[in-house]
Amino acid sequence: MIIGVGIDLIEVQRVGASIARENGFKERVFSPAEIAYCEERKEKAQHYAVRFAAKEAFLKATGKGFGLGYQLHEIEIVHEIDGRPTIQLHGAMKEKAKQHGWATIHVSITHLKDMASAVVILEE
Repeated sequence: MIIGVGIDLIEVQRVGASIARENGFKERVFSPAEIAYCEERKEKAQHYAVRFAAKEAFLKATGKGFGLGYQLHEIEIVHEIDGRPTIQLHGAMKEKAKQHGWATIHVSITHLKDMASAVVILEE
């Protein structure tokens, strides 16, 4: 059964400006593996932005959003061997998923030069 659906759209330039500041934004928002992945890419801001959008879409799908109490780096966007994106939860966020019955997380991500978007579906 579907518990929630979330969608997010963000400007790549906005995330690019945040990651360029060297003020700890990357480390607060992204896991070490996500940072390594994005830093290897030619258009790194697009990859950071689409991950940010996926994290926001996930929070919207929970129906609890920012009131959930979380650290964004605990929501990690990874790719399966076949290239399909998926979300892995860590730490307190993983415990919240168990507590709320979020058994399956579906995610779709896309990005262009200027925009990045994600959709997340949560199932029991």
